[in-house]
Amino acid sequence: MADEPLVLGIETSCDETGVGIVRGHTLLADAVASSVDEHARYGGVVPEVASRAHLEAMVPTIQRALKDAGVAASDLDGIAVTAGPGLAGALLVGVSAAKAYAYALGKPLYGVNHLASHICVDQLEHGALPEPTMALLVSGGHSSLLLAPDITTDVRPLGSTIDDAAGEAFDKIARVLHLGFPGGPVIDRIARDGDPDAIAFPRGLTGPRDAAYDFSFSGLKTAVARWIEAKRATGEEVPVADVSASFQEAVADVLTRKAVRACKDEGVDHLMIGGGVAANSRLRAMAERRCEDAGITLRVPRPKLCTDNGAMVAALGAEMVARGRSASAWDLSADSSLPVTDPHVPAPAPHHHDHVHELSRKNLYA
Repeated sequence: MADEPLVLGIETSCDETGVGIVRGHTLLADAVASSVDEHARYGGVVPEVASRAHLEAMVPTIQRALKDAGVAASDLDGIAVTAGPGLAGALLVGVSAAKAYAYALGKPLYGVNHLASHICVDQLEHGALPEPTMALLVSGGHSSLLLAPDITTDVRPLGSTIDDAAGEAFDKIARVLHLGFPGGPVIDRIARDGDPDAIAFPRGLTGPRDAAYDFSFSGLKTAVARWIEAKRATGEEVPVADVSASFQEAVADVLTRKAVRACKDEGVDHLMIGGGVAANSRLRAMAERRCEDAGITLRVPRPKLCTDNGAMVAALGAEMVARGRSASAWDLSADSSLPVTDPHVPAPAPHHHDHVHELSRKNLYA
């Protein structure tokens, strides 16, 4: 195990300051500092608030991760960081910190893709990813179906959200129901006491002429909001549990139906589900049943690894090191719209040999 790459990963794409340490496929530390409480009063993430929270949390969170892992910074084989996509200011904090640590330690720097990291984190739970891997990623900002023949170099988008992502829809419906922020966990909890068949909410983009793998939750969000408003307009009490359960059922139905179809169409017998919404209990249960019926092996990381975290970034970084992928250049920049087709941001070819600067070779932390 000591021969496997030891990598520290930094994740700051949104409101979680995540620092993970991984050796190969083994998770050694997963430290997270969340600013969600600071955003709750606004009903959503405020980019500037998130960026400042990352600044305050960065060094303490890195120190905590190193302590939890029982390793010294000088032991690391590389530093990985989310280069995008995400909030530009938040990403810049992480990228800047990663550059500083990599430079001072004389270690290679790997700028990696947030979405590819969500796929790779499953290696910490279930071992090496099958190739190819079909992945359904569902989070606050993304709902995507991805085919990954090689998680370090080849990730292909099959479908994505054309309007509101599933996580956004959860947050917006929770706001209409006065349930607070974030909406996913509270709707999941309340829905357990409701009837998922109580209200027939629409399933977006599931018609015969619709895009087979794209997602749309804007119409569902609007339909649920109008149903609630109509109840309130007549003075009736809104059955919060039934609304939550029926809304959640519609989301899970569409996501799992399209994911299983993609697996069948592409001849892939494994499905990995990741992203924050993958922690949803109904989505996990429905995916398990439908995959079993279709003869597909389902891989879903434990809920803590589904939400944004540094472990997933470290996992992809460790895979980059293990496969000998080129490191990033010192002028690595945050890219808020980094395409998923770029699992990482390598340095231009002429700079590959000179990634670790001469001044940092002696390891400033030694």
